[in-house]
Amino acid sequence: MNYRVSHPSKKLIGSIELTASKSESNRALIIQALCSEKFEIKNLAAAEDTTTLQHIILSSKLKSPTSKVDAQPSATTYDVGAAGTTMRFLTAYFSITPGTHILTGSERMKNRPIGILVSALRELGADIEYMEKEGFPPLKIKGREPEGSFVEIDGSVSSQYVSALLLIAPQLKNGLQLKFKGEVTSRPYINMTLKMMEEFGVNAQWQGDTITVSKQSYNKKSKDYVYEVEGDWSSASYWYAIATLSTEVEFTVKGLNHPAKSLQGDAVVADIFSNLGIRTEYVNGAVRLTKFGKIASSFEFDFSNCPDLAQTIATVVSALKTPSVFKGLHTLRIKETDRTAALKNELAKLGTEVTIVSNEEIKIKSGSIIKNPAPIATYEDHRMAMAFAVFALTCNFITIQHPEVVKKSYPDFWRDLKKTGFVIDEV
Repeated sequence: MNYRVSHPSKKLIGSIELTASKSESNRALIIQALCSEKFEIKNLAAAEDTTTLQHIILSSKLKSPTSKVDAQPSATTYDVGAAGTTMRFLTAYFSITPGTHILTGSERMKNRPIGILVSALRELGADIEYMEKEGFPPLKIKGREPEGSFVEIDGSVSSQYVSALLLIAPQLKNGLQLKFKGEVTSRPYINMTLKMMEEFGVNAQWQGDTITVSKQSYNKKSKDYVYEVEGDWSSASYWYAIATLSTEVEFTVKGLNHPAKSLQGDAVVADIFSNLGIRTEYVNGAVRLTKFGKIASSFEFDFSNCPDLAQTIATVVSALKTPSVFKGLHTLRIKETDRTAALKNELAKLGTEVTIVSNEEIKIKSGSIIKNPAPIATYEDHRMAMAFAVFALTCNFITIQHPEVVKKSYPDFWRDLKKTGFVIDEV
């Protein structure tokens, strides 16, 4: 199935209620599963990654051994599909959860590395086996209480490995001392994890290259405590992109906090788009977007702390014909697809030249925008579909292959586009 997307008026007027953050939701679900007291999560993300994680946790609790006598049941298999965060968080969670668990996923998931996390967990005493390729899912995990308390990890590869370890750290017999090798990537995601742990009474110390978490318990603040998930700033980036390329803008995105109060590093999107002609005003749990017309003649940014924004910004600067340099992209190669290569391939269909300078850097140079481009491949990657949809504002139309991939993080994306004047035809 393909979608042909166009926008007759080229104007962005009105408002939408933004989907909730899957990053925040997924952390909340792991904490909820480990918390000594039950609590409600309000505004949980509808993203497939989150619903998959929720389903697996609930299912595993129903099958969890109730005593040491029952501690060696037959293995239960759980399929995470294409959900990378879910795979990584559950690998750590199941390593301390009684029972034998098999974690598998899609073909792409079986080619996404997880060796760094598995090695770290093994150093702590976890019992994890590779069932096919060394360093990749599927995994066989026998849950137990690890004895170890110290682990060293490469912080430049994926912050999800770090967050997975931190979330289970309070439950470890001797706590956790986690030392980083090299630079830490996506630091805001680690800070999000630590702040959410603190919300439930778990304290950590991050000094220099080491984070220390003693053995503690997750506890809710009060008897009637409810945790509310904020709207997703990563998803808000598509509305900023649409606003930038629209001829007229008066648009409100509901469900977002001021960046100073947000746990999400991708809230930096407001600052980024201030260089691309979009003004952000913060009003009662929402942001109001308007154009002020001043667009930088060139663009350069380091995406080390917000890699999920790179594809969106790449399509916008291409459509604006703004020569750009993107740095800090090393994690893009191990996402749902090799996102750097995917950008190069698909932007070429629009008349944009992408030069891959290194594993860290690309340069973007746009020529004449092709008005009737070839269909855009999405590579089983939700962000490719949503980032390239914005070309409906600069082309006669844009055709997106396998548009259903958006369910991974923003299942209502196409519905929300229709609400704001986009025409979407199945072709």
